[in-house]
Amino acid sequence: MSIKSLNHRPITRPNSFIFTLYGDVVARHVADGALAISSLVRLMATFGLSEAAVRQAVSRMSRQGWLQAHKLGNRAFYRVTERGLRRIEELNPRIYGPVVEWDGRWRMLTYAVAENQREGRDRLRKELAVLGWAPLSASTWLSPRDALAEVEEAARAAGVHENIDLFEADHRGPESDRELLRKCWDLEAISNAYRDFIHAYESRLVRERERQDLTPEEAFVERLWLVHDYRKFTYVDPGLPSTLLPAHWPGTTAAALFREYYAAIDAKSLRFFWGAVGQAAPG
Repeated sequence: MSIKSLNHRPITRPNSFIFTLYGDVVARHVADGALAISSLVRLMATFGLSEAAVRQAVSRMSRQGWLQAHKLGNRAFYRVTERGLRRIEELNPRIYGPVVEWDGRWRMLTYAVAENQREGRDRLRKELAVLGWAPLSASTWLSPRDALAEVEEAARAAGVHENIDLFEADHRGPESDRELLRKCWDLEAISNAYRDFIHAYESRLVRERERQDLTPEEAFVERLWLVHDYRKFTYVDPGLPSTLLPAHWPGTTAAALFREYYAAIDAKSLRFFWGAVGQAAPG
């Protein structure tokens, strides 16, 4: 896959891609976490998104509670809401590290939601999947991470907080922890997804390491696609314990590749960002 073909693939979910921009760059590097809509339009034009598509996505994200607007003079600015910041704080350690070793305990959520609350139940399931939890049965979900506060907040947002129970537990069999992991997570599918990521980006890292010929604009496009593609693993891999995974797990290689490539293009990509938003880089 050439650099051109990856950089210029269409953005099929503008909301999600804009959230990647806020999570990776705006919330981490802009002092007040706000971006002018005009700057957002310029940045997203780099990826082929029209002004109308950007404005529509931002409007939808505001209605959904991810972005909030404020005006300064005649300019409209958008920043991530408290809800959005919590989601970023939940996801960022799983994207950028550091890796936290498993403490040997499972976190469990069970629910009993009446049929007349089906909408809340379905929303809870979606949020659990986003947070990397997996179903052990129809109404019991598991995670190896210490993430009970996250799912309690998700249940509260879904309106079913009073219908759940949370546990921190040891698994006593009869299966092993490794077999429990295989039962709940599709390790083959996750492994294949990591291999696809490695295949897409390994040669690109080698090229930049050897030539360093990406322009700041190209580096910015690479950066966002890199983070956006790697961020998808947070939905399928909550940080599965290395002690329970097969030998030569490709997720380890993918994580190292991501962090090295990210570091290699970080400074160049931010130069383009600050130029596009019309500000000098901090410091």
